[in-house]
Amino acid sequence: MVIGAIEAGGTKFVCGIGSEDGVILDRISFPTEQPEQTMSKVIGYFQDKQVDAIGIGSFGPIDIDPQSPQYGYVTTTPKPGWGGYDFLGTMKNVFDVPCGWDTDVNAAAFGEAKWGAAKGLDSCVYYTIGTGIGMGIYAEGRLVHGLVHPEGGHIPVRRHPDDPFEGCCPYHMDCLEGMASGPAIEKRWGSKGSELAADHTAWRIEAHYIAQSITCTILTLSPKKIILGGGVMQQKQLFPMIRSEVLRNLNGYVSSPVILSDIDHYIVAPALGANAGLTGSLALGIAALTKCNTKAD
Repeated sequence: MVIGAIEAGGTKFVCGIGSEDGVILDRISFPTEQPEQTMSKVIGYFQDKQVDAIGIGSFGPIDIDPQSPQYGYVTTTPKPGWGGYDFLGTMKNVFDVPCGWDTDVNAAAFGEAKWGAAKGLDSCVYYTIGTGIGMGIYAEGRLVHGLVHPEGGHIPVRRHPDDPFEGCCPYHMDCLEGMASGPAIEKRWGSKGSELAADHTAWRIEAHYIAQSITCTILTLSPKKIILGGGVMQQKQLFPMIRSEVLRNLNGYVSSPVILSDIDHYIVAPALGANAGLTGSLALGIAALTKCNTKAD
């Protein structure tokens, strides 16, 4: 059995094939351009792979309601050319196989729940903190959807008292993404995060915003693991700072030994590393194939 996987990011696409036990057998990546150019490369990659199913984890917002006329579309993204694009339909027009469809961050959460840092748990939350900020939620053994899908990157946050930056989200200015994404760091400090020293004030402010969001997540969803991925989280000094801020925010209110005594193993990096999104998309493809086979029986 060969499963196709697409991690469709706002900056780059990663395509691959893998096995049903979550092993990536081949992969390729290329920059995200206009839909026509990008999808031509995606289709070209899978053309000779003879896949049994394809899982797609896409940047959003996307329509994930199977009853919607726009199911499978990218919706209100500011990414040029992609707003209103029928991503899933384009794939289905070429490949007559079951297709899984979800956000890239939900896919990453799914991959970590099946084979990564949350393996064996029935809940986790995955944040990707990079060019944008997204949240994937896996709860009670399934990915969470609702009216749309989780958009935790756009929650309001309290401003750090030493931070005059106005924010850079085109929709909300000073939401979490507008204050803590990679572009926010660069616009605030005039340098990319990778160019800033580990003891730069930037990271204290960054931890302040990320910890706020995690605190809200703990209080509303009570996940059994929180996983922080994305380019910004390559700054490993952020993890202890975020954990400390979360403990300060909670102030002992959530009486769980996992948080009070073992937070280093509660707020963690992805066990699947850079493959979390692609492996999660593989899991989406496997789930779509399983559902199709169940219906056939």
